[in-house]
Amino acid sequence: MSTEQTPSTSQPADAPTPAQVARAIDHTLLKPEATRADVAALVAEAAELGTYSVCVSPSMLPLDVPAGLKVAVVCGFPSGKHTSAVKAAEAAESVRLGADEIDMVIDVGAAREGRFEDVQADVAAVRAAAPAPTVLKVIIESAALDDEQVVGVCRASAAAGADFVKTSTGFHLAGGATEHAVRLMKQTVGDALEVKASGGVRTLEQARAMMAAGATRLGVSGSRALLAGDGSGAAGY
Repeated sequence: MSTEQTPSTSQPADAPTPAQVARAIDHTLLKPEATRADVAALVAEAAELGTYSVCVSPSMLPLDVPAGLKVAVVCGFPSGKHTSAVKAAEAAESVRLGADEIDMVIDVGAAREGRFEDVQADVAAVRAAAPAPTVLKVIIESAALDDEQVVGVCRASAAAGADFVKTSTGFHLAGGATEHAVRLMKQTVGDALEVKASGGVRTLEQARAMMAAGATRLGVSGSRALLAGDGSGAAGY
């Protein structure tokens, strides 16, 4: 497990602008106490800020969103300990109710045991239930894994037909995204998959560092503060 937590402080001259960072953000609300009014406010804020999508719990579907704003929905969240059949059914129902993207959680324990074939089968079940053009992101909980395990689950996700590997739920006590994890994940999947950094991305500096490491999507709950550059973004989802 990497102990790296602090992004580099220097930014290249071609660092993405706040508007470009916004277009990489899944504006996220996954708190258990979230209400429909909270989600409606999330959608309105996402449209105002120009984020790529909103990311919500499946019980919040269907959503009324403006044209161009995508809807991402979590699956097997946050523990990943659901059976593959349950995850597949949840994903299929979310797609039926309007989800454009599914963010599923793997069985992290299986990854820690090196059961990568089981991880691949789990991802494959969800992929079959939510085929393209639905985008499938696989949450690997990278902070709870060592580097060898991160590589193994990324390869399993690619073999199962995923579109993204994603660092974290934002709920695990081990922590969220790190530059090290994002870089390792991108090195593993290459151009075959994209990488989403999520969990603890609170500042514009951190967002830019994750993108420089290879992330093309960011899971952020405090998007307004992050894009404003005031460093007060929400700590998690």
